[in-house]
Amino acid sequence: MTDTPPSGGLSAITAAAKQAPGRGLPPVHLWHPAHCGDIDIVIRADGTWMHENSPIGRRELVRLFSTVLRLDPDGYHLVTPVEKMRITVEDLPFRAVAMERRDDALVFTTDVGDEVTADADHPITVETDPATGEPAPRIHVRRGLEARIVRTVFYDLVEMAEVVDGRLTVTSCGQAFPLGPVGAGVE
Repeated sequence: MTDTPPSGGLSAITAAAKQAPGRGLPPVHLWHPAHCGDIDIVIRADGTWMHENSPIGRRELVRLFSTVLRLDPDGYHLVTPVEKMRITVEDLPFRAVAMERRDDALVFTTDVGDEVTADADHPITVETDPATGEPAPRIHVRRGLEARIVRTVFYDLVEMAEVVDGRLTVTSCGQAFPLGPVGAGVE
């Protein structure tokens, strides 16, 4: 019996992602294949990865796909050395589901297992809905990909924040990150 290479689609994406040793990331920024079309994968706003309207239940497979995800000017794509397929992302591709302080750093863990330290290259940004006043916090993970900071983690940030120039602010790695507009949450 001979091993035949995968013909494309999900099989090719899985094979390309598995080439990254350990938890390392494949060099998707160096791959420039032609666009092969869209694939029926949706990352829902709640972080659930769907394929053909069914949740992808295997956490390892979601992690694998997340390593070959790239944001290009025309949208989010799963990329291999020979294929580029557009997917749908309802909000942001990842969610920051945990956070801890390590010395002077805030370290976030995403729903796909990435750890990211808030710093100048990985800023925390909070946009506020002008109609509702609801904050929409996020952190930069890698190469334009961001994680939505979930509500419970945001509450933890607010609890540790200090008021600086009339704004709730947290610091990490010597960088200050405002958690909203002037006066928001300040009593």
